[in-house]
Amino acid sequence: MSGPVSGATRSGGKWIVLIVLLGAIALAVVWGVSLNNSLVALDEHRKTAWAQVQTVLQRRYDLIPNLVNTVKGYAAHERELFEEVTRLRSQWAAAADVDAQVRAAGELERALGRLLFVAERYPDLKANQNFLDLQHELAGTENRITVERQRYNDAVRAYNTRVRQFPANLIAGWRGFAPSDAYFEAESSAQTPPQVDFGT
Repeated sequence: MSGPVSGATRSGGKWIVLIVLLGAIALAVVWGVSLNNSLVALDEHRKTAWAQVQTVLQRRYDLIPNLVNTVKGYAAHERELFEEVTRLRSQWAAAADVDAQVRAAGELERALGRLLFVAERYPDLKANQNFLDLQHELAGTENRITVERQRYNDAVRAYNTRVRQFPANLIAGWRGFAPSDAYFEAESSAQTPPQVDFGT
């Protein structure tokens, strides 16, 4: 009489082990899908943030020809600077990936700064309404660029953190999510205070 009962107990034990095993597999699948979905969401957020940066950089890009032409009318001898700004504008437009666009945007920003510095030496230009309007539009665009760059950097940081954290890095590597190094960073010259010379 104990034989059939112990056989049923063994059979019931096998079912319990099977149910526990299937439950563990189901939990692992749900965890993997959830982790993958969070990586996809962070990657999409990073791409959306970059698209916003591109939108405001495009606005700057569109303002440059008018700004250069206006300044050129007053400072025609600054030909090299105008050519550099034009070259960098083309370089930004031709950049093949995010890293190249980030570098080109930084170089273009420095050249625009030099262009506006040149404009400061011409009182008639500074009083020109077209120049003042362009300068105002450019200042607003630069403020938007700063905000969108910060948002982009935050999105890249969140994405990179998730991609590198264990155990998410296991799913990330398997699914092809790689960390990104395309941050906007302050130029090294921004760390140095400007030199002011009042003349002697």
